[in-house]
Amino acid sequence: MRLSIAFLVAGYVLSQFYRACLAVLTPVLKTELGASAGDLAVSLGLWYVAFGLMQIPVGEALDRIGPRRTVGILLALGGGGGAAAFAMAGGPWGIHLAMILIGIGCSPVLMGSYYIFARSFPPAAFGFLAGAVIGVGSLGNLAGAAPLAATVEAIGWRATLWALTGITLAVAAAVFVFTRDPERLPQPTGKRGSVLDILRLPGLWLLLPLTAANYAAAAGIRGLWAGPYLTSVHGADAVLIGNVTLVMGLAMIAGNFAYGPADRLLGSHKRVVLAGNAVLAVALAALWLAPGVGLWTATAMLAVVGFFGASFPAIMAHGRAFFPPHLVGRGVTLLNMFSITGVALAQFASRPVYEYAAAEGSPQAAYATLFLFFLVPVVIGLCFYLFTRDKPDQTS
Repeated sequence: MRLSIAFLVAGYVLSQFYRACLAVLTPVLKTELGASAGDLAVSLGLWYVAFGLMQIPVGEALDRIGPRRTVGILLALGGGGGAAAFAMAGGPWGIHLAMILIGIGCSPVLMGSYYIFARSFPPAAFGFLAGAVIGVGSLGNLAGAAPLAATVEAIGWRATLWALTGITLAVAAAVFVFTRDPERLPQPTGKRGSVLDILRLPGLWLLLPLTAANYAAAAGIRGLWAGPYLTSVHGADAVLIGNVTLVMGLAMIAGNFAYGPADRLLGSHKRVVLAGNAVLAVALAALWLAPGVGLWTATAMLAVVGFFGASFPAIMAHGRAFFPPHLVGRGVTLLNMFSITGVALAQFASRPVYEYAAAEGSPQAAYATLFLFFLVPVVIGLCFYLFTRDKPDQTS
């Protein structure tokens, strides 16, 4: 079981890396392929769309054939194939295609580990374990910052992507060989076990707006907009961008580790999620109102966004408490689909929002509008979440 989780976590490290690498690659891809920040916003959005659309079939596959084959096959074909396509890209459309394939390949990795946690560990431990996996896996976020910048500087971006192709294929093979699936459950009599059954669960709908909004700001800013923001407003070069995004990445890791213990300490999923996302909203509001603050202050605010924007495991633990055992795979992937789809929609919409604002005013005003764009969904999600039930974990 430990070996199974170890290789799934290694796959999640790659998933975090791929969604974060474009911020650092922006300057070289613009120079060599003519890919603008707006083009890369589309590429990252396509990654999230592919990832999100795969969650329903991934949930079905987890419940029916288990995480070993689901993760191993998709990570090899999609992740390894997409990394190779990225290495051969000749323009923005090549990057778009590569990120779609990589999104498909990464789509089952985190949910494979969550499925094992939900099926093989006590329910009360789910939030802590879910946060720990994201925390450790977020080393990929760090690797996609300063270390990636140094590697690209040393061997070039194409050689870097070819190396990542080999690493991805090796991890996929290890998952396929070493992962052990939990024992399959018989289908309860008279229960179809479909996604519609999950959507009929009372109270679950009130979680969905914040599920869709909570990660969008941290993912969008860390994954893409931090680099252009630091360049346009603070005159940062690639090394400084790498250092600042490294700080934000470290904050995201710390947040994932902090939400799990806080959840158990307070004995309430709801209070932890409410408090954390309220602070996230305050940080985004500060960046909206004063985007041109000093570099140190801006870095601190980005770190706060990263730390408190890491509430996804706590939200998943809250949602997990609603799911009966035979719907766990479909349930966790449904919540993940809402989260990832929210990120994808934010990525797509962020490009025209920024371009319109940039055409109307200064870079500072444009990024103020962008931070407001990320703030509004969080506030709306909090308003719905206030009325959700703080349901205790099921013991079945």
